[in-house]
Amino acid sequence: MTTKEQFAFLWAQLGTVEGACCRAMMGEYILYYEGRVIGGIYDGRVLVKDLPAARRLLPQAEYRLPYPGAKLMLHLPLPAEPAWLAALFAALAAEVPPARKKK
Repeated sequence: MTTKEQFAFLWAQLGTVEGACCRAMMGEYILYYEGRVIGGIYDGRVLVKDLPAARRLLPQAEYRLPYPGAKLMLHLPLPAEPAWLAALFAALAAEVPPARKKK
């Protein structure tokens, strides 16, 4: 479980990207960019979806499980330059399909 202190530290870096937001969910945090889920903060680690853009921009990243039974995600090393984070988030969001509209 991510503590509030860990979240504050990580969000101080991630929150510099315009269009990024986080929502608390079951003790962890889901990371959105322009309304699309691109990753999350799990156990004090920032993990992003395993997408071609993530593999291309994070070639040395390690795969991690966010929680038991989940798909592997890529660990995002921090700190990182805000401009690079913005480019990563935009590339990830471009590969995530938009959320389905509820009926």
